[in-house]
Amino acid sequence: LQTMSGNEDDWLALKPQEPSPSQCCGSGCKPCIYDVYEKELAQWERAKAKQDKSLLVEKKDQSNNSELNPDTFTAFNISSVEQLTEDTYQYKFELPGNSSLQLSLGQHIVLRGVVNGLEVQRAYTPISPGNAEGYFEVLMKCYEAGLMSQYIKTWKKGDMIFWRGPFGGFPYRPNKHGELLMLASGTGLAPMLPILQSITDDEEDETFVTLVGCFCTFDKIYLKPLLQDLARYWNIRIFYVLSQETSLEKLPWSYQENTYTGRLNEDLMETIINSCRRKPFVLICGSSEFNEDMSRYLKAAGIEENSCFVF
Repeated sequence: LQTMSGNEDDWLALKPQEPSPSQCCGSGCKPCIYDVYEKELAQWERAKAKQDKSLLVEKKDQSNNSELNPDTFTAFNISSVEQLTEDTYQYKFELPGNSSLQLSLGQHIVLRGVVNGLEVQRAYTPISPGNAEGYFEVLMKCYEAGLMSQYIKTWKKGDMIFWRGPFGGFPYRPNKHGELLMLASGTGLAPMLPILQSITDDEEDETFVTLVGCFCTFDKIYLKPLLQDLARYWNIRIFYVLSQETSLEKLPWSYQENTYTGRLNEDLMETIINSCRRKPFVLICGSSEFNEDMSRYLKAAGIEENSCFVF
């Protein structure tokens, strides 16, 4: 009898843990963490019914594979940490050999962290081109009270960090849209960058782009040199909307003519849409509040819902 109950304990120890709500990143991933749990639970039940632990081994093997996988988390090594603003960091992760993540445009990956014994998952979009070899880069903002932020703040070069994916993405095709209007708030810039870079890298792609970056202040604009480079292309325009700046006088002159102070409101949205060279297809990425506001302003400006994509 003793061995039976001991065996039972062994099996219970191997039983997959049901995810807590904090582990779901809420981005509609396929498979979601809950799908993965259901799959692992079914696998555990099959193995237990047959009293055969070797049936559980398959899932352990996968995570040693250093390739990104939507079903299991894979560890990647941090090769550099760069602080961009007081609360925003750019992290570079190593990929084995010259491999690349092979992400489609705007796809996100999911990070797993453990804070105070609680597992948390969040979605991030790499800002490096999808075909970048040997590395990928992620832009991250740390919030004072954010659970995941507490974990991210401890990262340093050489740490192993767990990711799975890719998920989602915007099905971009060159020249499909006459003009893309990109509305990005803060780190919502991330999914826009690979799309912008794919357009500037492709001489055959003649899509016009108007990027509107919304930040609190001039100092909080991320990746200025990269954005300045992109704005030099004939088909790319970049505007900035700075909610906490009151005057443009202190800004470098090169920014003054394409920067607005205050918030991106319905009037400014109409001005920007009217300045587009063709009827725009709109991409939106920011907080849920920002996304809702933008969708409302676009509707008021006569842009139909099927001409918008929200990341």
